[in-house]
Amino acid sequence: MLVRIGHSADPDDAFMAWALVSGRLDSRGFELEFVAEDIQVLNEWALEGKLEVTALSLATYPLVQDRYALLPHGASFGSGYGPIVVARDELTLDELRSVEIAVPGRLTTAFLVLGMVLGAESFSHRALPFDRILDEVKSGEAAAGLLIHEGQLTYADEGLVKVLDLGEWWLLETGLPLPLGAIAARRDVARLDELSGLLRESIDVGLANREEATAYALGFARDLTPETADRFIEMYVNELTCDYGDEGRHAVQELLQRAEALGAYEQPVRVEFVG
Repeated sequence: MLVRIGHSADPDDAFMAWALVSGRLDSRGFELEFVAEDIQVLNEWALEGKLEVTALSLATYPLVQDRYALLPHGASFGSGYGPIVVARDELTLDELRSVEIAVPGRLTTAFLVLGMVLGAESFSHRALPFDRILDEVKSGEAAAGLLIHEGQLTYADEGLVKVLDLGEWWLLETGLPLPLGAIAARRDVARLDELSGLLRESIDVGLANREEATAYALGFARDLTPETADRFIEMYVNELTCDYGDEGRHAVQELLQRAEALGAYEQPVRVEFVG
């Protein structure tokens, strides 16, 4: 069975895939095909069940929970940091509620959490590809922008200021790291436990060969300096990425239960892990 693995076109996800893409780790009879795409596209594909294994936003998981289960590794957590809202000048939360915010997709966890901060979906927003948002704010086409991926590290270079950090807000609100992205596998995939173990090992091999894995990941870094790319990888490939643990699972439950209470999902949320 061909196993297509979708990951975001970013250095942290590429870092985790390196060991298998490079052949450093044997695929153990699995026919693997890696597909790099924008996270919003991967979320939309997950709604269709297009890929056997895929990165997706935690906010999207309840919409596909009947078809996919979460792998117990590969997640992106922000421990006191996360997606940020930027603008050309300082804005208060009340001011943010009154302006249009460019967002990287309504299926992203960043959009979900921003709604928690500002008040459900009452704020004005416009969805754009994530890599266009910085320019949209810089040019004045949007008053503010919600940044994911490496924009969290490069916004100041564009003359913008941070007005809200969602990971910081979440930590103060809950005392927990903010779960942002996850890896999920379709329930019909054969040898799923074995595949999960292989993908976990790929993360471990990348961490054990950090220089080589980072060199590969730089191909997905969109002109970041090696130092900035390495910093981004360090932020989102960490202990909780290797295994959610009790803290990570608690954080996922807390996030999705709060979202469910706000009416984000039509069906009760069930969080299920492989293994």
